[in-house]
Amino acid sequence: MEVVYFAGGCLWGVQAFIKTLPGVKFTEAGRANGTTQTLDGDYDGYTEVIKTEFDSTIVSIKELMGHLFEIIDPYSLNKQGEDVGEKYRTGIYSNNPEHLIEAKAFLSERSDYDRIVVEVLPLTNYVRSADEHQDRLSRFPDDYCHIPEELLSRHK
Repeated sequence: MEVVYFAGGCLWGVQAFIKTLPGVKFTEAGRANGTTQTLDGDYDGYTEVIKTEFDSTIVSIKELMGHLFEIIDPYSLNKQGEDVGEKYRTGIYSNNPEHLIEAKAFLSERSDYDRIVVEVLPLTNYVRSADEHQDRLSRFPDDYCHIPEELLSRHK
């Protein structure tokens, strides 16, 4: 299994979508690349992410990036749907340099590359979100989500 972290706005919908993708074995809601070691209500620099364990013999980083682009606006800085702020920025984070190379290749192959604001960075730290955020849309399907229902159910 390999691990990568995807940011696509509010983590509730991103987790609901990513966990249905072929090759994804486990997801966990969290925050990444902040400047503090805990989440005591202050999200200094953190972005909402989904820790994603996947089988690279089934799905590649480029394929996962393609799926991420189904549910985000890659031109929107610090905003997805109605969610606004630095913690809603989009990105892919990993400690595996090959993941970052693949992700950058995915972006550079797009004709709109110069307009994309999706971060591709090494993971500097990760903090798991509270239990109330784990698989939230599974438990509360009527909660707000910026991802249209037809996309959330596409891979089910």
